[in-house]
Amino acid sequence: MKRSAAVRLGAALTTTAVAAATGAVLSLSGAASAATGGVTGYATQNGGTTGGAGGQTVLATTGTAIHQALCGRASSSTPIIIQVQGTINHGNTSAVSGSSCSTAADKIELKQISNVTIVGVGSGAVFDQLGIHIREASNIIIQNVTVRNVKKSGSPLSNGGDAIGMETDVRRVWVDHVTLEASGGESEGFDGLFDMKDNTQYVTLSYSILRNSGRGGLIGSSESDLTNGNITFHHNLYENIDSRTPLLRGGIAHIYNNHYVDLHESGINSRAGARAKVENNYFEDSKDVLGTFYTDEAGYWQVAGNTFDNVTWSSPGGDTNPAGPNPVSNTSVSIPYSYSLDSASCVPAIVSQTAGAGTGLQVSDGNCSVTPDPQPTTPNPQPTTPNPQPTTPQPTTPNPQPTTPSGTNLSIGAGSDGSSKASGTSYGDVRDGDLSTHWSPSGSTGEISIKWSSARTVSTINIREAAGAVGAIGSWQVVNHDTGAVLRSGNGAGVISVPATSLKKITFRITGSTGTPTVAEFETYA
Repeated sequence: MKRSAAVRLGAALTTTAVAAATGAVLSLSGAASAATGGVTGYATQNGGTTGGAGGQTVLATTGTAIHQALCGRASSSTPIIIQVQGTINHGNTSAVSGSSCSTAADKIELKQISNVTIVGVGSGAVFDQLGIHIREASNIIIQNVTVRNVKKSGSPLSNGGDAIGMETDVRRVWVDHVTLEASGGESEGFDGLFDMKDNTQYVTLSYSILRNSGRGGLIGSSESDLTNGNITFHHNLYENIDSRTPLLRGGIAHIYNNHYVDLHESGINSRAGARAKVENNYFEDSKDVLGTFYTDEAGYWQVAGNTFDNVTWSSPGGDTNPAGPNPVSNTSVSIPYSYSLDSASCVPAIVSQTAGAGTGLQVSDGNCSVTPDPQPTTPNPQPTTPNPQPTTPQPTTPNPQPTTPSGTNLSIGAGSDGSSKASGTSYGDVRDGDLSTHWSPSGSTGEISIKWSSARTVSTINIREAAGAVGAIGSWQVVNHDTGAVLRSGNGAGVISVPATSLKKITFRITGSTGTPTVAEFETYA
């Protein structure tokens, strides 16, 4: 059985404002709901995961507004879909009281609740230095958001450490198309990106990016916390991480079609009787990617179809028991749900197109190809209260302007690079003012960037296709490469307006095409 499309959200807007001074929460049509066909892995078991399907849909632009939406429900189990837009941070996240919630300041608290979907819309939702904590909760979906630089301790801000953390009797959670990232390890105050503790069960992490951290995540807080398990990890990118991708203590994990790059110390660490089915993953430029490490309490693994590309292995001894250099199975794990496996050889390409927030919720079709899935319908509400709407852009295709933008093309004299280039094309061809030269990716998708040595403010770009290839560029994203934020998404080349943004590097990411995409000029304007 192939995976079905990811969760789709739609909403017809009303103009009822739910919140006042603390941030816009706008009520959307109660008919909007989340489809559940996209849920995969262990989150489909034990009754399945539907999140807020069938409930009211609201738009929140602050952390306080998210808490207000939870506290404004009739009960703690009343379904709700919270569409989040903009940047959520300590400054706009306060505790809110109510009989249907138990919230706290400086974190998104999903505690003692159920039947909730949190999904990023518009240009995306960024949780900046502020994590999402799930406690004593069930039937939760988190999708299309970025959570970054959450600290356990130290300055400037801290709130518990985990980017997404689950603890104490948590059931049925689907985390999908998210980006979780830090800027260092434990010595810099950062903890885990994706942790599960104290009786957390039936969780799936899919199509997500975990990067730039000392610790990827764990299942079980200690060798005595063995009540967690039935967790699926698939089509995720783990990049530039020291260890814990994940660390397993007891329970069962299904780990397939993930791409692991630059793991410094260890990778999948199965301990204390844990059993992991590890299949068709691609491990690259890493050390000790599978085994039992830092303990003498053994864990187990079933392996098949994995690729080990430039992986080094330690010698066994003491509390180090690597599975390699020639990993073999030492257990057998039965998986209770249907799934399709991409070949390990195509996992890097598939994951690069589908994983993380802002990728259009694209998924693999199980045959090394990508099935596009439309992003959630983005409301463009006009509130009837004095609260101004945030200026964060909507991910709609901008109407092309009939003429080239006026002013100086900032790309002339700048630098450029990209993800790949077809034979006979050059990154520099997009900034030479010559429409007879061009850049094309080596495949049907790819990205091209303009970069400067110091920040420039950009509000308009003009993507000019080469003669004879007009119309080949399909879907795209304009990305602030400095932060990873998606400034605009749409279809087709031409003039594209973005929010005026100061940056050193701007990227045009082609995510779909009808032929060979060509960019003759990538013009940028203030």
